[in-house]
Amino acid sequence: MGKFFSDEVEQALQYIYYDNRLGGRRGQEGFDLLVKASEAGDGDADCVLARCLSGVQYVWSGHHFPEDDQKVMKLLHRSIQRGSALGVLVGKRSGALTPVWQSKCPITLQQAFKQVLDKAAGGDAFCQYTIGNVYFWWDFLSIDGKSRQDFADEAASHAYIAENVAKCEDWFWRAFRGGMYLAGNNLCHYYQNGDGDYVAPQPEKAAGIYREGAELGYPVHQFFYAQQLEEAGDKAGGVQWRLKAAEGGQPGLWYNLALAFEKGEVVEKDPAKALYCYEHALEEGESLAYSALGLVYFFGKGVPADPAKAFGYFKQDLEVCKDTFSCPYLAQCYLEGWGTAPDYQQAYQLAWQTKDKERSCYVLGRIYCEGLGMPQDIAMGVDFLNRAPNIARAREERAHYKKSLLGRWKRV
Repeated sequence: MGKFFSDEVEQALQYIYYDNRLGGRRGQEGFDLLVKASEAGDGDADCVLARCLSGVQYVWSGHHFPEDDQKVMKLLHRSIQRGSALGVLVGKRSGALTPVWQSKCPITLQQAFKQVLDKAAGGDAFCQYTIGNVYFWWDFLSIDGKSRQDFADEAASHAYIAENVAKCEDWFWRAFRGGMYLAGNNLCHYYQNGDGDYVAPQPEKAAGIYREGAELGYPVHQFFYAQQLEEAGDKAGGVQWRLKAAEGGQPGLWYNLALAFEKGEVVEKDPAKALYCYEHALEEGESLAYSALGLVYFFGKGVPADPAKAFGYFKQDLEVCKDTFSCPYLAQCYLEGWGTAPDYQQAYQLAWQTKDKERSCYVLGRIYCEGLGMPQDIAMGVDFLNRAPNIARAREERAHYKKSLLGRWKRV
């Protein structure tokens, strides 16, 4: 048995929450541990599993866990019925602890609070975060059983609420530094907004939270800190922290990082790093990376040119993205036999539907001038070659054709 929970739940908390600082690469393993423990009757596992299924407000998006609101309520109700103190407090916060379900729970709300408070005091970060939320969201009123009538006057009521709300600060700091980046988010809200006329805003204290979270290694806070740096004018610093966040598993960053290193407008141009980022973007499921990698290998950006390899990426781009961006490049690959057998009909079809693009004009110029797969028409071919002045191959090909004295085009 673990120090605070079952071995399975403690290991799952480590993988899902506390190891976010290491990129959370074992999140699914932790999720599976919770499922197994929940099925075996562990009410704490029910509660944590419910949080995992509640969306990115409650669990890091880098885990890519599904959302299932109906299952969340079933799990919280089961956690309450099984007597999980953690489940009772989280259920209270989530609206699952109705009078009916409270009557089914073997412990009272006050007993649940005491149990979780003891674990928080003992050092468990998830419990520290939960206790912080008790004060942050005013659940202490229900736990203490207090109402306005319990106070001599409005000033006494105000003092009681202000004193208790302020207790969230210490618990959130403990949880934040113990592995719960979510506590840092609540601290930011607490400092920036205060709490009505009970707690005044302290925006100066919020300013450094995302930086501290970034330095602690939380990928989501590295991303937030990058945004802060960029807003302050340090765009290069923002890129470097975005890169750390992406390497830690924060989703959705690789493609724009690749663009930054490819263009070199904010950071030093680095084709090799751009390629590295594009490859990770593709692994992450970013479909725009297909065409980007096609261009990298087609033109040899940071790697030796490999049109045959580029063909594969362009083909996938056309199949997945269903747009015409890759058509001119595919047309040339089919014309030249790069990565595929020469196919002049395919080359013609792809080039014709994008004949407003210079590369397609080059392909059409070659096809017409040489009569590849269709009757030769040098005049038509030359006209297309003339529409591709920025493509060296088109200029070289065009130089081979001249009109005779009789006005007929011929290859020289």
